[in-house]
Amino acid sequence: MSIGVLAAVLFAALLHATWNAIIKFGTSKMTSMLILTLVQGALGLVIALTRAFPSAEVWMWLLASGVFHSGYKLFLAYAYEQGDLSRVYPIARGAAPMAVLLISALVLSDVIGGWEYAGVITLGIGILLMAQGVFGSNERIRLVPLALGSAAMTAGYSLVDGLGARVAGDATMYVAWLFVLDAVFFTPVCLALRGRGVLVADTRVWTMGSLAAFASYGAYAIAVWAMTQAPIALVAALRETSILFAVLIGWLLFGERMGAQKALAALLIVAGVGLTRL
Repeated sequence: MSIGVLAAVLFAALLHATWNAIIKFGTSKMTSMLILTLVQGALGLVIALTRAFPSAEVWMWLLASGVFHSGYKLFLAYAYEQGDLSRVYPIARGAAPMAVLLISALVLSDVIGGWEYAGVITLGIGILLMAQGVFGSNERIRLVPLALGSAAMTAGYSLVDGLGARVAGDATMYVAWLFVLDAVFFTPVCLALRGRGVLVADTRVWTMGSLAAFASYGAYAIAVWAMTQAPIALVAALRETSILFAVLIGWLLFGERMGAQKALAALLIVAGVGLTRL
């Protein structure tokens, strides 16, 4: 992997942690997430109109992806209403690759080797340690199943997007349309759950939500590009450094508690992800 690609992937990881931090510390998590989704959808539509129209076969994957992405954002918004960025983010991000690895082995007949098993075990220990830390803090225990729900949705769209983009043959077109569908699915769900008031926000909230949208879109686009320049396993492993970025942002910028247990759990989660990519 070249220095340029390495720097780009690390920057994408920082962008991913940053947009999560913006959502977490917004006045209304659901409103911020909806603004992010609407802006992403508009940006995706602009880009999609410059590409070839998806075939019927690709639309099946896109529809499934839109559902998974919407579920991911819904679980994540609720989780951030319950606890710290430095608690929710590692659980949500760390559990996802573990789920993808296990599902791939069961459904796609992928072979799991010794390092992968070691990674799954390390990931599991790190996630359990991070979840157990909730009992010693002021956070609500319900953040754990919500964060795990977000991870399940991430695992779902990771598998669907990986296969769907291959069928499409154009990753840029595929990503653009999935964000359009994400907005189509997520918006009515937000309105049903929170009413029209969820759309009411001042200029600052819209500005922050828009910044989060561009950071999220950029992080995803960079990751897809990097996978065309370097081994996918290396790129995927480097992306998970976003866990450490999120923990540091929560601690240094927002004053979240950082005990030895939380720090150790975050390191175990990152190490576990790394082991699954060896």
